[in-house]
Amino acid sequence: MSSDAPVPARATPAASRYGSRKILLAAALLLVVVPFAGLLLLMEDKWGPLASADFAARDELHQYALTNSAFVAVMRTASDAGSALSWQIVTALAVIWLLWRRRWRLAAFALVTIAGSSLLNTAVKAAAHRTRPVVSQPFVHEPGASFPSGHAQAAVVGFGVLLLLFLPVLGRLWRRIAVAVAVLMVLLIGFSRVALAAHYASDVVAGFVLGAAWLAAMTAAFSAWQVMSGDAPVSPASGLESDQGNEIAPSSTPPI
Repeated sequence: MSSDAPVPARATPAASRYGSRKILLAAALLLVVVPFAGLLLLMEDKWGPLASADFAARDELHQYALTNSAFVAVMRTASDAGSALSWQIVTALAVIWLLWRRRWRLAAFALVTIAGSSLLNTAVKAAAHRTRPVVSQPFVHEPGASFPSGHAQAAVVGFGVLLLLFLPVLGRLWRRIAVAVAVLMVLLIGFSRVALAAHYASDVVAGFVLGAAWLAAMTAAFSAWQVMSGDAPVSPASGLESDQGNEIAPSSTPPI
């Protein structure tokens, strides 16, 4: 006995992978947005334990820094490495290289993700409007509001973008080294902002969380763009490399 009922089409493997990745990215985004919202509310309400931890970290690190010039020099170097000017230079070089390699979408991803993160940070700072730490002998004089830390957010986003772009080019050992260096630099830059009394510890944690949320959102958007363009979605194991061809790895023939 035959049936005229249409047989539902099976999802393609690429579509199935993309669907599962969308769920994972949405879950990851939720897991970082919720802590950031909690921090923002606790900061706005001037929650006692959070304020005590912020003031204790500020005072103890500042007292230590006042008697250790070498420590201050290292912290200044780390802070400068994560400055807006440093990331502007790094972003410009990465985008120029990607454009030279004719990787238009990757260039757009890098530019929009890093520049958009800076704009987002400015907007959130204006909304939160938290004053910066006040100490007797400041090492830096930073303009603007304090929450969340722009350096911390830029470090998470910037190093995250660089890893996504260049992990496909590296071998297994160098991938591990690159990830380790990126993590250490993110932590060092964030710590330096507290050590120099430019931010409270909660500002830095909020910057890390907001940066991770923005990076996850932009990676999800880029993955959707990949699928709509007929390419495979983003693979965490290979950065932004397409499953249908190496996006940025050197080749013996010029890109077409």
